[in-house]
Amino acid sequence: MRSMRIVAFMAAMLLGVLAALPAGAVLKIDINQGSVEPLPIAISPLYGKTAAEASMGQDIAQVISADLERSGLFRPIDSKAFIQKAADMRIQPRFGDWRIINAQALVTGQVEILPDGRLRTEFRLWDVYAGQQLVGLQYFTSPDNWRRIAHIIADAVYKRLTGEEGYFDSRIVYVSESGPPDRRIKRLAIMDQDGFNHRFLTDGSNLVLTPRFSPTQQVITYMSYFNNQPRVYLFNIDTGRQEILGDFPGMTFAPRFSSDGEKVIFSMARNGNSDIYVMDLRTRLTRRLTTNPAIDTSPSFSPDGKYITFNSDRGGSQQLYVMNADGSNIHRISFGEGRYATPVWSPRGDLIAFTKILRGRFHIGVMRPDGSGERLLTESFLDEGPTWSPNGRVLMFFRQIPGSGKDDNGRVSIWSVDLTGYNLREIVTPLEASDPAWSPLSLLNR
Repeated sequence: MRSMRIVAFMAAMLLGVLAALPAGAVLKIDINQGSVEPLPIAISPLYGKTAAEASMGQDIAQVISADLERSGLFRPIDSKAFIQKAADMRIQPRFGDWRIINAQALVTGQVEILPDGRLRTEFRLWDVYAGQQLVGLQYFTSPDNWRRIAHIIADAVYKRLTGEEGYFDSRIVYVSESGPPDRRIKRLAIMDQDGFNHRFLTDGSNLVLTPRFSPTQQVITYMSYFNNQPRVYLFNIDTGRQEILGDFPGMTFAPRFSSDGEKVIFSMARNGNSDIYVMDLRTRLTRRLTTNPAIDTSPSFSPDGKYITFNSDRGGSQQLYVMNADGSNIHRISFGEGRYATPVWSPRGDLIAFTKILRGRFHIGVMRPDGSGERLLTESFLDEGPTWSPNGRVLMFFRQIPGSGKDDNGRVSIWSVDLTGYNLREIVTPLEASDPAWSPLSLLNR
């Protein structure tokens, strides 16, 4: 299960001997510039004594390499160029062999299946030109959990070389889509951020929309139609238990958790008018936050829980607004051309991502919470529904490619792009995919 505990610690006697760096030997990627030249890094297969251990060490190295390459900040060196073998690096690499192939950083390690059946995984990150170890850790877990160990190691490498938390040990919940346009099947699905460990959470008998992760529990909130009635549900990933969040008199949609996981904010339509409401999950009491004849929807809390951003047409066109968490001090923050929708506050609190419709084209963009610094990161026939990586560095969204005719609406799929607008990539899924939502790191049992 995902909740299986992984024990990690700094092995002071084994790995900490070379952990201290001299003041001048700091290998670090500056990620605060528009375009970053990827850092050449060598990911050696982790050494294993037996054939099974060696195979697992090779698999772990491949996942680490794929994670780092996908970030756009690292350029893993082809293992065919490696001079030194994994078995020869259990104590310390021959740094000259790695400088020859232009590796600036090096990951080494080993795996071992212990007598009690647990997997012990050790890794070290080296600064090749300084000839120094940057970090060294080991982990104990079930062998079935090897892929997650690889993501955790990739996070540790990312953090040490960029100064920011990684995001590889995280998951994506989304809406899996299949079938013709008039009989569309939409199911909840979940996968690791790299597309592996995929599974469906619902069977497709009821239409599902807008899934969102709780920041504190293994729980998802989403909207579903049952007997043609829209309702907001909670779904426990570990147990599969599903419950109705509330039985509301009107249509409810766009649910999202507060940053502390204790409230759910959503839009609800009553008498043809849509306003924003918040529910306390402990008491199940609902409070109305906006009262306006316009359409107010897509609310999102700031990370500190003090503010809410949403979109509304109260000013004559669909724009972004910010208000206090109690519904006071509502003010508009978007003033560019076009229409704005689906605002989502960054987990770092510094930016709000949004969908923008301008001259018939769709964009994913970001702006500061006061509306300044607007930047458009993507453009296509239809880009929509941004969601932030846990470290606030990458955005996922879904994109629709135009169809060929009446019975073909086009293909929808999930994409990612980094905060600078570079490194645009499609996330491969078994079927078509929309409405992605990224899990926070706080869900993970380290």
